[in-house]
Amino acid sequence: MSIPRESTDTEYVSIHDVAREAGAPSRISSRSLPEALPVLGLSDIVVFPGMVTPLLVESGPSIQLIDDVVAGDRLLGVCLQRRPEQENPGLGDLHPVGCAVRLLKMLKYPDGNVRILVEGLWRIRLREAVRESPYLVAKYDLLRDERDDSVETLALLRNAQAEFQDIVQLSPAIPEQARMAALNAEDPGHFADLVAVHLNLRLEERQKVLETAPVRERLQILLPLLHREREVLSLSSKIQAEVATSITKTQRDYFLREQLRVIRRELGEEESGSPDVRILRQRLEELQLPAEVRSVAARELERLELIPGVSPEYAVARNYVEWILALPWTRETEDNWDLDRAARILDEDHYGLEKVKERLLEFIAVLQRRRQIKGPVLCLVGPPGTGKTSLGRSVARALGRKFAQISLGGVRDEAEIRGHRRTYVGAMPGRILQTLRRLESRNPVLVLDELDKVGNDARGDPASALLEVLDPLQNQAFVDHYLDLPFDLSRVLFIGTANWLDPVHPALRDRLEVIELPGYTESEKLHIARRHLWPRQLQEHGLSAREVTLPSATVRRIIREYTREAGVRQLERDLAALARKATRRLLISNPQAQGAPVRIQPADLPEWLGPPRFPAEPPERIRDCGIALALAWTPYGGEVLYIEVTRMPGRGQLLLTGSLGEVMKESARTALSCLRSRAQTLGLSVEPEDKYDWHVHIPAGAVPKDGPSAGLAVLMALASLEQQRPVPSDLGLTGEITLRGQVLRVGGVREKLLAACRHGLRRVILPVGNQGDWEEVPAEVRQRLKPLFVRHITEVFSLVFPRA
Repeated sequence: MSIPRESTDTEYVSIHDVAREAGAPSRISSRSLPEALPVLGLSDIVVFPGMVTPLLVESGPSIQLIDDVVAGDRLLGVCLQRRPEQENPGLGDLHPVGCAVRLLKMLKYPDGNVRILVEGLWRIRLREAVRESPYLVAKYDLLRDERDDSVETLALLRNAQAEFQDIVQLSPAIPEQARMAALNAEDPGHFADLVAVHLNLRLEERQKVLETAPVRERLQILLPLLHREREVLSLSSKIQAEVATSITKTQRDYFLREQLRVIRRELGEEESGSPDVRILRQRLEELQLPAEVRSVAARELERLELIPGVSPEYAVARNYVEWILALPWTRETEDNWDLDRAARILDEDHYGLEKVKERLLEFIAVLQRRRQIKGPVLCLVGPPGTGKTSLGRSVARALGRKFAQISLGGVRDEAEIRGHRRTYVGAMPGRILQTLRRLESRNPVLVLDELDKVGNDARGDPASALLEVLDPLQNQAFVDHYLDLPFDLSRVLFIGTANWLDPVHPALRDRLEVIELPGYTESEKLHIARRHLWPRQLQEHGLSAREVTLPSATVRRIIREYTREAGVRQLERDLAALARKATRRLLISNPQAQGAPVRIQPADLPEWLGPPRFPAEPPERIRDCGIALALAWTPYGGEVLYIEVTRMPGRGQLLLTGSLGEVMKESARTALSCLRSRAQTLGLSVEPEDKYDWHVHIPAGAVPKDGPSAGLAVLMALASLEQQRPVPSDLGLTGEITLRGQVLRVGGVREKLLAACRHGLRRVILPVGNQGDWEEVPAEVRQRLKPLFVRHITEVFSLVFPRA
C-alpha cells in the first residue's frame, strides 16, 4: 500500500505535549500496548518515536484498518515497505523494524481517501503475523534504547549537536522549533531521532538509524551523515555567493567601461585604455608588414577598441589580430648555398641513393642561381622506411632553413589546408599557416607526408586545395579562409612524399616531379645499420659501443632471417629490441654498468629476438605442374607471387581467385587465349575448349593484387599444366603478353629483382624492353641473378621447357 506524506507538516515534539493536545493521558506506558498490532505499510517515509506526521491512506484494506483502529485503542504499527508500489503488503514485504504509533486525528475526504495524523511511540520489531487479511496484524517485540553513559557517547553527542547547529544555520528549510529541541535535548537517543527526522537522508539511511537500538552506534551512524550534509550545504552556499558576486561584478564592469568609453569619445582621446589593445598596437608599429596587411590590422584594432571586453566578439577579434601579427610576413632565415657542404650532409645522413642525392643537389644549385623556387615540386616516392622524410630534413639542414613535417594521411577536410572562415565558432587558419607561425620563418622546408593517403568527402577535397599551395604560379598570393589576406608561400620549399602515385589526384600529380627511392640491397642495409641505425639506438638507450658489441655477421643474419622489406624500418625495430635487452642484461649482471661488455653473436639471435621469421632455407622446390613464380611490384616493395593453375571437367570456363584486380584478370584471360591460339606453334596438344574448366589462383587472397606484369607467369603456369612439366623453382618471370605472343616492357624492375634476391631465386626472365633497367640495378643484385631477356613467348618456352 503506497502511503504518500506531506513533509512540511512533519514535526518532532515531546510525547507528553502531543498527548495533551489530543486529549489522551499525559503519560504513555509500554505495558499498555497490546500483544499484536495492525500494521500499515509506508512507501516513502520512516516514522521515528516522538515524530508527529500526517499520512494519506488510499487503498480499501488500509482504510478499513484505520476505521478499526479509530474504533479501538487507536494504536497501530507502521513499517517501511520494501517495494513502494505494492498496495497490500504482507509481513515479508516490510522491513522488520518499524514504529508503534498512536492515531491522533482522522479526516475523511469525499473521494474516499483518509488523512490521518499519527504520533510515534516505540521502536518495534515484527515477529510473526497473526493474520494478513483483510489487513496485516502481527506480533512484535519492543526495541528499547540501549543507553551508554560513557565519555565516548557524550563526545559523540556534543559533536553531533555542533554539526546540527551548523546545518541549521546553513539550511533555511529546518524550522526554529527543531533547533530549540536539539539544544534542549538531554537524552542522546531522543536527539538522534530528532536529527534523523530533519536531516536530508535517503530512506535506506533513515531505516538504518531506526533499526539501530544502541544509542552510541546510532550516533556513530549519524555523525558522518551530519558532516556530509554540512559540507554539501557549505559548498552550495559558496557557489551561490560566487555566482551572485560574479554577476554583480560583470554588470558593474560593463557600466563603468561604457561610461569610460563615452568620456574618452567626448574628450577626443583616440588611445584605448585597454592594455591588450595598447600591446597589439605597439607590436603593429614595430613589425614590418605589407601595406594591405597593416591596413587590415589597424582597422581591426580600431574596431577592437569599441567592443566591450566581456563580449564574445572581443575574443574573436583579438585572436584574429594576434594571428596577423604572429605570422612571418617578412621574417626568414638566411640560406647557405655551399654545395660541397650540402653534399657532405646528404652523405652523412644517408647511405646509397646516389641518384636521389644528385637530383637534390641539382635542385639546390638551381636555387642558388635563381634565388627563388620555380618549377615542379619535388615528390619522393618509395616504400616505407627508405628515408623519404629524413631526406627532407637533410635538405633543410644543408640550406640552413627551419624544418617541419605535415602529415596529410587521413586528412579529409578542406579547411585543414585553407582554414575555417571566421563565422564559425573556434575558427582557425589551416595547417600550412599554423606551421609557419610556429617556425617563425617564411622560407622553411615543409615535408608534406603521405600525399597518396589524402581523402575527400562532403567537407571538400584537400588534394584540390593543395594545388593552390604547391603551384608556383598561385602560391605567391595564397589566401587562407581565416585570414582572408594573401600570404606569399613561394619562398617555402615544399617536398612531398608518397608510397605510390596512383591514388594521388591527377592535377596534383601533374605539378610534382617524382624522384623514386628504390628498396635497399642487403649490403646497403648492412651499411645503414652500422653507420646510422645502431649508433642511434645506442644513444637513445644510454649505451656505448664498448658496453654492447654487435658484429656485422649478426646484423647480416637479422637482415636475412628477421626482415623481408624494401626499407629499414623493421630492421631498426629489431635493433632497438636488441638494445633494450642488452640494457636490461647489463643492469642485472652489474647495476653500476661497469662490468664486461655484452657481445651479441649470430647464434644468440633466437634467444634475443625469437625464432627467425624467414628461416635461411632454399626456396620451395616446385614439384607439381601448373605453378610459376611471378615477380610483382607493390607500394611497399617487390614481392614473389606463386601462380597456381589447375583444371577439372567442365564447360571451358576460367575461374580467377585471389583478390585480383581487373587488369590482372584481363592478363589471365589473355594468357589462356594466347596459349589456345598458338598451341600448334608451341607444340602443345590442347584439349577441346568445352571439356575442361581452368582455375587460376594466387595465394594470399586477402591482399589485393593487380597489374599486367603477371601475364607471362600465368601463361607459363598454364603451359606447365598442359605439358605436365614443372617450371624450374629458381626461375622468376615478369612481363606483359599480347594475343600475338609479344612480351612487353613492365615497370618496377629494381624492386622486383630485389624481391627475387630475397627469395633466393637465381634466374629471372625479363622483357627485352627492360634491358636498360637492368643496368640500373645494383651490382650486388646483378651478381646473384642471371637475366634472360625475351621478345616472344616462343623464346620463353625454349628457356622454361628445354627439349630433351
